[in-house]
Amino acid sequence: MPGFELFGNEERKEVQDVLDNGVLMRYGFDPMRNGHHKALELEQDLAAKMKVKHAQVVSSGTAALTVALASAGIGYGDEVIMPTFTFVASFEAILATGAIPVLCDIDDTLTLNPAAVEAAITSKTKAVMPVHMCGSMADLASLKHICDKHQLLLLEDACQAIGGSYAGKPLGSYGDLGCFSFDFVKTITCGEGGAVITNNDTYADHAHKYHDHGHDHIGNDRGAESHPFLGYNYRISELNAAVGIAQLRKLDHTISLQQKNYSILRSALATIPEVSFRSVPDTGVESYAFLSFFLPDENIARKAHKTLGEHGVDACFYWYDNNWHYYKKWEHLLTPSSLIKYADDIVSGLQRNNKAFPASDAWMGRTISCLIKVGWSENEVKERASKMVEALASIL
Repeated sequence: MPGFELFGNEERKEVQDVLDNGVLMRYGFDPMRNGHHKALELEQDLAAKMKVKHAQVVSSGTAALTVALASAGIGYGDEVIMPTFTFVASFEAILATGAIPVLCDIDDTLTLNPAAVEAAITSKTKAVMPVHMCGSMADLASLKHICDKHQLLLLEDACQAIGGSYAGKPLGSYGDLGCFSFDFVKTITCGEGGAVITNNDTYADHAHKYHDHGHDHIGNDRGAESHPFLGYNYRISELNAAVGIAQLRKLDHTISLQQKNYSILRSALATIPEVSFRSVPDTGVESYAFLSFFLPDENIARKAHKTLGEHGVDACFYWYDNNWHYYKKWEHLLTPSSLIKYADDIVSGLQRNNKAFPASDAWMGRTISCLIKVGWSENEVKERASKMVEALASIL
C-alpha cells in the first residue's frame, strides 16, 4: 500500500524543480514562479484521473474532510452519520466544523450498514459519511438512495481506498464529495497531503476559498484579495504537491502490484475452510490496499493475530483493540477532553454514541486485516502466504 515504497527519480525530479524554482508556497509570488504551479498541476491531474470536474488539494486527509464538510455547509449542531470502524480523523473533522458525529454500525463490508444508517437519521442529520476502510467500499447505491430520500449529503471518505471503484466510477466520485489522504503510508503519498473532489461547482468554489483563509484568489495581489467568508489554513506546499504529481502517475502500476500481491495471499487463505473474507458490494472493485478476513470467533481471531506475529508475519492488524480505528477505544470522543470547550448541546449530542454496538463488535472481533505492500517480490509474497497458512492451520 505505501507509495513511498516506489519513491524514485520521478519524485526527485519534481521536488528538485520546486527547489530550483524557489517558490514553496501554493499561492502568491507569481513573478518568481516562472509558470510553475505544482499544486494546481496536481489538482488538474487528479480531477482527470478521478473523472470529476474539480479537485482541491489540501494539507492532509483530515483537512480534506474538514474542508469538504464546511464547503457543503455542514456546521454547528448538524449531525453526520459515520461508521464505528474508521480513523479518528473522521470524527475530528466533523467536530471541527461544530457538527456532531453519530456512530453507526457496520456490516460484513466492514463499512456502513445501510439499514443502520436509515435507523440513525434524525431531523438534525445533514450528511452520511461512508468510510472506505482498508481499500473497499460501502454499499454506495443503497446509501445514495437513502441520502436522496432524506435530502442528505453523501460524503465519501476514500482516504484509504484511492484506486478502487464502484459502478464504474472511481471511489470518491460517486457521492456529492470525496476525500483522499496522501500521508506517508497511503497508496499515493505527498509526505503529508490530501484532496477533496466533487462535481458540484458551489462546493468546489467554497473549498478553493475556505482552505486558504477565505481568499477569493482573484488577481495577483494577495493583500488585495477579498475574503467572502471565514476560512482557515489547510494549504498544501509546492514541495508536497510535487511528490504527489509523480506518485499519481504511478497509481495504475501501484494498484496492479497491490492486486497481484493481494490475490496470491487471498488464494492461499481461501484453502482454509474456517477463513472467510469481507464482502465487496456488487460493481465494487477494491484498491487491494489490505486483505481483510474473518475467523470463526473472537477468541480464535485473537489467537490467530498473535500466532501470525510469532510466525514472522508483520503488518497484520486486529482492529478490535485499536484505539486509532475502532469506537471501543475512543474515550476522547465519548467524553470530550479537548482543549477547546464544547457547547453543552454538542456534548449532549455526543452522548448518543455512549453505548455498545454489538453488531459491529460481531464483525470486528473476528477480523484481521493485513497490509498489502507493493515492494514485495513474488517470492516474498509466496513465502508470506505460506507462513500465514502455516500459522492459521496451527490453531484451527
